Amino acid sequence: MSSSSRIAAAFARRAAAPGACALIPYVTAGYPTPASTVPIMHALVSAGADVVELGVPFSDPMADGPVIQRSGQQALEQGVGLRDVLAMVKEFRRTDDRTPVVLMGYANPVERMGQAAFAAAAQAAGVDGCLVVDYPPEEAGEFGALLERHGVDPIFLLAPTTSDERIQAVARVARGYVYYVSLKGVTGAGHLDVQDVSRRLAHIRRFVSLPVGVGFGIRDGDSARALGADADAVIIGTRLIQEIDAASQGVPQERLPEICARAAGAWLRTIRGALDAPPPGGASQESRKSA
Repeated sequence: MSSSSRIAAAFARRAAAPGACALIPYVTAGYPTPASTVPIMHALVSAGADVVELGVPFSDPMADGPVIQRSGQQALEQGVGLRDVLAMVKEFRRTDDRTPVVLMGYANPVERMGQAAFAAAAQAAGVDGCLVVDYPPEEAGEFGALLERHGVDPIFLLAPTTSDERIQAVARVARGYVYYVSLKGVTGAGHLDVQDVSRRLAHIRRFVSLPVGVGFGIRDGDSARALGADADAVIIGTRLIQEIDAASQGVPQERLPEICARAAGAWLRTIRGALDAPPPGGASQESRKSA
């Protein structure tokens, strides 16, 4: 299956399923060890992940809160770079040619490799989408087109403060899905206002026809379920990293892949269960989204 078709197929499958809301977990590549990443990815898929976001470690992750920053720093201390992350995706693809993988990171590693070299390497590894936090949509047209030529979807962030002009700019260049940051601030911070997110999603959909995933601040089944009533996907990173971190404490390094994968899968399964549970009153989540 070609890379660019996997994301669309994943959302189509989920739209036809009882929960109707896709689940996109984020994990930092190389955390807690490089050998742990692929087993964790497979465990997340088994637990109900529709797409896996794989964070590329970077030394100055401006959009990430302290939990994800620490996971990235730990990966960097073990020598994990962009080429290693691509190798992890390639290893994952040996036994999973269906689940989309989206890389999330920053411009510096891409620029060091070279945009053209990166796009070709991402395609060869089996990457389906790429979200580069510090590539603004107004300046990313050429990069987005380059990714598309290599079968990789360019994905962009929207925030509560994003202007209509920028939403329209994202709508022109984004593919796959767009990522709505539900809070002002960094990952793992703040308090969710579900009604405000719902209103904002309705506004975004005036301009964007792609699926809209919501991330930042989703910490448990209740918050995922509340946002999943209106979002096309919920994206969870900080709390998942915390679960992996807790499971890794005191564990011999050779057992980390097994233990951390099991913990990540067990926790994500609770989120998938919350998203799939029938909503109060019997109305389907899909009907509530389109109401």
